[in-house]
Amino acid sequence: MGTIIISGTVVLVVLGFGNHLYWLAAVALLFLYVQYGRDASSTSSTSTPSSPGPAPTTYKAYRDRRDQQAKWERRYRRERPLESRRQERERSK
Repeated sequence: MGTIIISGTVVLVVLGFGNHLYWLAAVALLFLYVQYGRDASSTSSTSTPSSPGPAPTTYKAYRDRRDQQAKWERRYRRERPLESRRQERERSK
């Protein structure tokens, strides 16, 4: 995909020597590619706090993630005691 965008930009730049509007089109094409083309894959991999996300690569990253998850769970139980009790009852059934 990137090769097509780059070759299209080169063609528009070459054509831009005759008509300067092609240069604007080349800049717009590169802008749209950088804004939506390259970043589309990275924004879909952005995880929310409740999703597990990718596996940590080091043990330290695993411990940090585990500690952060425990911190969120303690905060949830503290802020919503009735809901957490109900969930515990459902788990024990």
